[in-house]
Amino acid sequence: MKSDVRDFLIHLADERQLAGTTVAGYDRDLHDLIEFLTGYRGAADLGWSDVDRLALRGFMGWLDRKGLSRRTIARKLSAVRAFFRFMYRETRIASDPARLVKGPKAEKRLPGYVGKSDIDSIFRTAEAAAAENTLQGTRNLVILELLYGSGLRLAEVQGLDMENLDLPGRQARVLGKGNKERIVPLTRAAIIAIRRYESRRMELLGSRTEVDVGALLLNARGNRLSRRSIQNVVRTFLEDTAGGEGLSTHSLRHSFATHLLDAGADLMAVKELLGHASLSTTQIYTHTSKERLRGVYDRAHPRS
Repeated sequence: MKSDVRDFLIHLADERQLAGTTVAGYDRDLHDLIEFLTGYRGAADLGWSDVDRLALRGFMGWLDRKGLSRRTIARKLSAVRAFFRFMYRETRIASDPARLVKGPKAEKRLPGYVGKSDIDSIFRTAEAAAAENTLQGTRNLVILELLYGSGLRLAEVQGLDMENLDLPGRQARVLGKGNKERIVPLTRAAIIAIRRYESRRMELLGSRTEVDVGALLLNARGNRLSRRSIQNVVRTFLEDTAGGEGLSTHSLRHSFATHLLDAGADLMAVKELLGHASLSTTQIYTHTSKERLRGVYDRAHPRS
């Protein structure tokens, strides 16, 4: 069974060219399935042809008893479906048992976001630190400007190279999920922050012999800033200024989308800015906006 999983992962990496982290996620999900099936059937020589729809329903129940969320279970089922489609196309199994297995009903969970007043406070604090003209202060403001000003994902910010920036054109080329490139606009504030940071960055490059010349965001040693370091930077600002409870780096991306929709932005435009493959992914932000509209209605309408 594991050899078939290995072949599937090679297919994902080589033919579909999925990111390494995505392939690793498929690997974990399918090994969870193998663990369940081994206990479920109690046979070491179990083959994929022995797996039926009932067994896959049992796998979902097993995941639920382990305390996994419906969102996580649905994601794992999606990986299982992709694997069995591959097995069927390769004629390694006679039928696809996952085709008719229904996933758990999705949880309607609103994403965490930062209110506009807290956003203003965060940037006032960051701009004051950047005014001291240190590498760390100027760089941290760039991070915030890209996450909130352009709605980028953590991985997209961390992976930016200098060559991806078109400052005169006020735009950047980013590599999103599934290695899909898109062009995103940069705010005027982001341009100012990047130009100020560039001077400190050049000083660092001039004082080091082994550096990551291409990377936009550098640490004090001249290496590309890690995702964890970016998370720590953002978490500090969120905790010090916005309370931080239930918030993360991704909350700035959520705030970007929510504030655009609150201001009347077109949903399809926001979808393209976020780099979502499906409009349904973007629509969750409309729930957030509707909640806020309901609050305005309740407070303002005399008969509410």
